[in-house]
Amino acid sequence: MKFCSSCATPVVFEIPEGDNRSRYCCRSCNTIHYQNPRMVLGTVTTWEDKVLLCRRAIEPRHGFWTLPAGFMENGETTGEGAARETLEEAGARIELGPVFSMIDVPHVEQVHMFYRARLLHLDFEPGPESLEAKLFTESEIPWDDIAFRTVGQTLKWFFEDRRLGRFDLHTSEIRWTPRPAA
Repeated sequence: MKFCSSCATPVVFEIPEGDNRSRYCCRSCNTIHYQNPRMVLGTVTTWEDKVLLCRRAIEPRHGFWTLPAGFMENGETTGEGAARETLEEAGARIELGPVFSMIDVPHVEQVHMFYRARLLHLDFEPGPESLEAKLFTESEIPWDDIAFRTVGQTLKWFFEDRRLGRFDLHTSEIRWTPRPAA
């Protein structure tokens, strides 16, 4: 951030009085610009023993498979966002179930939350951000072509819970660790 969105004056990156973190601050109008994590919302949508995945038509990870998901919009609940993203990514109408997984991804300033959902009918098709939308059994999942670690982890938890006959709420974090220089 270079300029204040309130008055267009250049901002400085400093710790405001009474705070403990550096923030973008405008010394002209005294606005503190807080930057907080973004919510990525999606679903583990099922039809019988299959899970709905989308093959990405956009970066990052173009051509890789993911659960239908995307960023939360202002004015919607997390459940509404998950259902909207499932409709946008896969053209799928769903019955939304409970929250299934929540994974913190602090190095990209995101929290990924996936709900369980049931596909209402087989009339679905990929949206503009997806190349394909397809149902997979566990053995058909293209594990080597899963776009994001949060999706792979959520799918592993889902299939394990299904084998156990009960679904829990799963939480975790994925932290980026830089590789040592050679």
